[in-house]
Amino acid sequence: MKRIMMLLAALGVAGVLSGCTFLKVSLTPEMQPLEEQVLSGAGRDKVLVLDLSGMITSERSSSSLSGASEIGMVPRLREELDRARRDRSVKAAVLRINSPGGGVTASDVLYHEIKKFRQETGIPVIAHFMDAGASGAYYAALAADWISAQPTSVTGSIGVIMWRIDATGLMQKVGIQAVEIVSGERKGMGSPFRTVTPEERAIFKNVVDSIYERFVALIIKERKLPREQVLQLADGRIFTSANAKKEGLIDEVGYLEDAIEAAKKQAHLAQAQVVTYSRPGEYKDNIYSRFSLDLGRMMDPGVQFMYIWWP
Repeated sequence: MKRIMMLLAALGVAGVLSGCTFLKVSLTPEMQPLEEQVLSGAGRDKVLVLDLSGMITSERSSSSLSGASEIGMVPRLREELDRARRDRSVKAAVLRINSPGGGVTASDVLYHEIKKFRQETGIPVIAHFMDAGASGAYYAALAADWISAQPTSVTGSIGVIMWRIDATGLMQKVGIQAVEIVSGERKGMGSPFRTVTPEERAIFKNVVDSIYERFVALIIKERKLPREQVLQLADGRIFTSANAKKEGLIDEVGYLEDAIEAAKKQAHLAQAQVVTYSRPGEYKDNIYSRFSLDLGRMMDPGVQFMYIWWP
């Protein structure tokens, strides 16, 4: 220990004497730029596979037991789409989706970014559901030209959920009391330290209904379905991929290879490389390689409005 302290002191003295020595210690690895990785195929043209797995969020999430974090899904997708914009060899894109949904705003931003990418580039985008493409994940997929799903996929869960933790019972049990000093009668609504009043519940319900209506309107617009039919489907229930196709929520049931072939067909490609983007250290051997599912944000104590299927 004494030797370590002497070494650090020597480094500090050397820095002072030189006037230009800086010691920077980073406890976390710096984020590396994306690199292209070829998964299969051949040719100059490319079909880009974009991975949307796990909770839809803009926030960083834990990606390993070591505590390392990964950039959130929204900024990650934006980064990947920006890179694809600069590569004229990218002729089509496939969104490989495996998600129960997530935050309302994050889901809406995903939809916006995918839609904008299609409009600006003219590149066809296919959305394909793996295990799940539910709620906010389905919302985001509405921006694609075509939606397909595995035969065993679960989708739907069209709706909004708001939850909060009520800690009042626990506080009474342990003898703790929270004191609120607020500027207005409703300022503390949603606090976990007091129960929700009927008036506050009505306010929250109005917000939920407004967000829900946006979801419904988007399905009507993108899937070309009558409002009456969408309202019957949008009660929060989940659908198998076969039932979702029958109801007009998706276009096809098949496998990821079929989605890639559909992308090639829409881009009028006889052959193409299937590529993805990854960072150094991220190993992706084939089209089914994916990231781990992280649901850490579900434990946040605050009020959350979510497009999510949470059985």
